[in-house]
Amino acid sequence: MNPARSIARTFVPPLLALALAGAFAPASHAHDYRAGEVRIGHPYARPTPPGARVAGVWLKSLTNEGKTGDRLLRASTPVAERVEIHTMRMDGNVMRMRELGELALPPGRIFEMRPQAGEHLMLMELRRPLKAGDTFPLVLEFERSGRVEVRVDVEAGDASAGAAHGAGHGAQGTAHGAHGTAHGVGHAHGSGK
Repeated sequence: MNPARSIARTFVPPLLALALAGAFAPASHAHDYRAGEVRIGHPYARPTPPGARVAGVWLKSLTNEGKTGDRLLRASTPVAERVEIHTMRMDGNVMRMRELGELALPPGRIFEMRPQAGEHLMLMELRRPLKAGDTFPLVLEFERSGRVEVRVDVEAGDASAGAAHGAGHGAQGTAHGAHGTAHGVGHAHGSGK
């Protein structure tokens, strides 16, 4: 038997199967974008309940790959009246959240945004509910790297992560609950910078 044919019969079918599996993988796989030296990894949101007025958007990663600092200055989307840059942390049993205004991106710094921890983008005054499987555009504007439009995937996930973050925002409380209700005892919100 020809050794080349033997190798082809052994390795080609599994490699072909892997290639086909990748071609038919779900559309919710990671998607990355670049603005200058800033890499934006996999923007996503969680579904919101009917009547929600706010929602969170997270970036699996936000990395400044350059040698100079940059800043995320603002964001916008047609699905919300405005977008705010927020941070949150747990203080005992109370989740504390505040608007940052902007997010500094030192050289080499990797931000990993995720529900229930740290930095995130807050969609305020939603114009429609977010449903699993939906996508929507989001424009990010950086001080040095300029503007880039990304696609946000609305992904089903831990329902508490989507709803836990929002309780306790006054008139926006029910809406904010759309991206976070599992915070337990309390929720405080500040506007300090």
